[in-house]
Amino acid sequence: MPSRGRAWLRRAGCLIALLSLSGCAAFRSYNAELTGTLGEASSGNLEAAIKTLEANNKGPHKDLLYYLEMGELQRLQDKYEASQKSWRFAQTSVQAWEATAQTDPSKLARDAASYVINDKVRPYEGHDYEKVMLTTGMALNFLALGELDNARVAIKQTHELEAVIAELRSKETYEVEQEARKRGAVTSFKELNGYPVQSIDNPEVNALKNSYQSALSHYLAGFVYEALGEPSLAAAGYRQAIELQPNQPQLEQALAGLDQRVAAPDDGLTDTLFVIGSGTAPARESRQFPLPVPVNHTLVLIPVSFPVMQATSSGVLPGQLEVDSADRVPVTPVTNIDVMARRALKDEMPSIMLRGAIRSTAKAVTQYELQRQAQHQNNGLLGLAAIAVTIGSVVTESADERTWRSLPDRIGIARMRLAPGTHTVTLGTPEGPHMFQVTVSGRHAVVGLRLMRGQLFVQAPVPSATMRATNAARATPLPIPPPIPTEQ
Repeated sequence: MPSRGRAWLRRAGCLIALLSLSGCAAFRSYNAELTGTLGEASSGNLEAAIKTLEANNKGPHKDLLYYLEMGELQRLQDKYEASQKSWRFAQTSVQAWEATAQTDPSKLARDAASYVINDKVRPYEGHDYEKVMLTTGMALNFLALGELDNARVAIKQTHELEAVIAELRSKETYEVEQEARKRGAVTSFKELNGYPVQSIDNPEVNALKNSYQSALSHYLAGFVYEALGEPSLAAAGYRQAIELQPNQPQLEQALAGLDQRVAAPDDGLTDTLFVIGSGTAPARESRQFPLPVPVNHTLVLIPVSFPVMQATSSGVLPGQLEVDSADRVPVTPVTNIDVMARRALKDEMPSIMLRGAIRSTAKAVTQYELQRQAQHQNNGLLGLAAIAVTIGSVVTESADERTWRSLPDRIGIARMRLAPGTHTVTLGTPEGPHMFQVTVSGRHAVVGLRLMRGQLFVQAPVPSATMRATNAARATPLPIPPPIPTEQ
């Protein structure tokens, strides 16, 4: 065999070896795994959901996504300490990413365009909105544990993280554009034949300033700072929430009445904030698209996979809360994770497409040369190598489906002043009304609610003799009443 043929055979062998060395990660379907986990959770069986998650992550080294999902499931169980432990592991990964972004941002920007066999084998760093929702979730856990000062720390970390993300993404965009220009690669998903452009390029997605700032995080900041008696910081939080979610009277009222509330003497009532999550976050589904790659004036069709957003639930928020069959308060939508996730994918697509172009070019050149050499030399071994490369390219070509799926699809808030004691709250949903009891005391309380299909999970704050009075609250679900009969 001529030396050139042997060289291409060695190159094919290296490529096939890399395909095989990518291991289980390259073939793992995170979408399928989480469908089972969330199915158990939606049926009310959180223990089974956790066991399913653990069964799909048997290795000794868990990744960021495992801890994100585990912490959310534990929070739904009211196991706040366990949830915080899981989320601290996740936060360690995020903080390592943050440190690199601050000290060597060019490294992360270059990594965004790095060549890999499959995006699934890249270390999972989390999407930007997930990083911010992590610290927001930790703040809610601290509030449930009565640790108001720690909740303040988590809020501060959220603001710092947003600043780091903003600076890094601007640099990454420049690096990807430069690399794409150098390679002559197309990075616009609008030019990808068959891609559902409207799923990530529509007025609702484009209306977002970015993929990571949420009105929930900033409203919660305002509430925490207000509870701590820091009105100037509270006002900044409420203003940012209004900017992110304009034309919402409840958000505007929080800012307008701030000074009066802070200066008012204690009237014995509890300022109670309900945080309501509904549904589950959207999934990323891998789909293959044929990409023609020019090699020596010949077009070689290479299958390239890209992620496509898929809604996993309707995520309908209730219109209002009713307390003691008398007082009613509207539920204000403040954060739409579905739209944030779509905006995140839109922003990431130039990097994803650049990596796909690099991948497909390498495979196309190898495939073309092996076929040409096989025909020229009438060499069956080279022909088999070309077939192996072609098959390997198809089998391992899969988009990265990893994303924090147990997050709610939509989040709303409701706020009202309640007399200390136990109240019966009714939450109307498309599946019927849910009732639960909540006991509040002190000047401030936060109660978390989560709707998943027909299930209602109440994140009940932990009672403690040492708990600050501003954070005391408990909640106990009541049986769901039968639906009201319709007239015949």
